[in-house]
Amino acid sequence: MLPALAATAAAAALAIGTPGPGTTLGGCPVLPRDNAFNRDISRAPVDPRSDAYVRSIGLAAHLHPDFASRTYGIPFRIVPRTQKRVPIRFTDYGDESDKGPYPIPPTAPVEGGSDRHVLVLQQGTCTLYELFGAHRDGRGWTAASGARFDLRTGRPRPKGWTSADAAGLPILPGLARPGAIAHALRVTVPRTQKAYVSPARHFASSDSDPDLPPMGLRLRLKASFDTSRFHGQALVILKALKRYGMIVADHGSPWYVTGAPDRRWHDDDLHTLNQVPGSAFEAVQSGPLTKG
Repeated sequence: MLPALAATAAAAALAIGTPGPGTTLGGCPVLPRDNAFNRDISRAPVDPRSDAYVRSIGLAAHLHPDFASRTYGIPFRIVPRTQKRVPIRFTDYGDESDKGPYPIPPTAPVEGGSDRHVLVLQQGTCTLYELFGAHRDGRGWTAASGARFDLRTGRPRPKGWTSADAAGLPILPGLARPGAIAHALRVTVPRTQKAYVSPARHFASSDSDPDLPPMGLRLRLKASFDTSRFHGQALVILKALKRYGMIVADHGSPWYVTGAPDRRWHDDDLHTLNQVPGSAFEAVQSGPLTKG
């Protein structure tokens, strides 16, 4: 390769990050190592609009773990390959949903609150099934929208399609879970612009303000942020936010990072994350915008 071309290729690779070690769950890879969720973006260049994006999310607002040791967070269930498939009836976004049946048992946990997400990972096929606005309905489920993802290939949604998340992304790969974190985390922001950036596939706004973050934007804890006063699980999360960052996936409270409820979480430890202000974050170059 010619030196100029090699330099261009290296710059492009740096802009989107480098493949991380990847992670597994239920005997399945949680997306390929080079998938956006698994890329190390610690050296990726800062986006020219970083200051505006962060300001719109909230400089004085603080990081918040939207999960805890009990029922707070987005739960998921791992089911065997033999799990019976049941019918799914879509009520709102059926034209952008993957048709059923899905292998979702009647006992699958449902997220509390209004979003009512249901996440199920099927072993063997390594297919992830996710519902939004889910309710049990006879032998199956009713949901506002639904999507399935092949975690081996990481194939994205069709352009313009939603999923169980506003950005058209899978939810499970971005959930914080106890232990090592080698992937980006899912984050919500109050407002977004009418645009998305890969790996997102969908926008959920009619606002054309370019200073608002697009769906799919990658945010990173600044390398200069002092983490010496943090420890335990909070420190693990902060190190992950410096290396893998967060992906804007939905509307909600500013800087709310999503995780799965798990009794192994130490709630008092997690609460120290509330000391991290929005001003400690920056947006990295994530790629070209797709506008509506």
